[in-house]
Amino acid sequence: MAASTSPLYASSILLKSSPKSLSSSSFPRSALFTPPNSTLTLSLRSSATPRPLPAVPSASAAAATALEAENLPAAATPAKSLPFRVGHGFDLHRLEPGYPLIIGGIDIPHERGCEAHSDGDVLLHCVVDAILGALGLPDIGQIFPDSDPKWKGAPSSVFIKEAVRLMHEAGYEIGNLDATLILQRPKLSPHKEAIRANLSELLGADPAVVNLKAKTHEKVDSLGENRSIAAHTVVLLMRK
Repeated sequence: MAASTSPLYASSILLKSSPKSLSSSSFPRSALFTPPNSTLTLSLRSSATPRPLPAVPSASAAAATALEAENLPAAATPAKSLPFRVGHGFDLHRLEPGYPLIIGGIDIPHERGCEAHSDGDVLLHCVVDAILGALGLPDIGQIFPDSDPKWKGAPSSVFIKEAVRLMHEAGYEIGNLDATLILQRPKLSPHKEAIRANLSELLGADPAVVNLKAKTHEKVDSLGENRSIAAHTVVLLMRK
């Protein structure tokens, strides 16, 4: 038993039995200042069961996983898997004398009209932006830039037909649409049904799912002073 006693344990016994008879030079510095619980700590560490290392996937398994990811069906793409999509559009144009006032493709009699690069149809521009937004596409200004001379004076029906084409190409159709026009004058009550019918036709949608409202701006700022016209549109696209 004595032969198997470790030097560390032996030095500890000697220190306890005759501390005055030993000098600091008799033992290594590590033996003199070893903490009293070091033997227990070493014993616990040596007896602890080692944790197994996590398994590393082989190159063939990683390749198989990558192949499965590549072969996912197109329906797994978030943009294609949504049953419906919602978009919001906004537009505003300045009203100036000498321009026609066209709203929803209908020419409205008024002493002022929209100054714009195209025909300035604030409602159709707003609807186009709502559809593009629902599809996650750039806005009307990026697709039909006013810096391009070919859109100078172009009817806004061209823009809305392109938006409708993109909508169908993505696999959607109009669920419902709600638009609000904001202008002080003229009153739109006599023209609302004609505007709504023409907008429904351009969209290829049932008029029952196309709603149109008109508000004044209570004579506040440019809208209320008959110097501008604005529109908001919210559209719900349903997967075909």
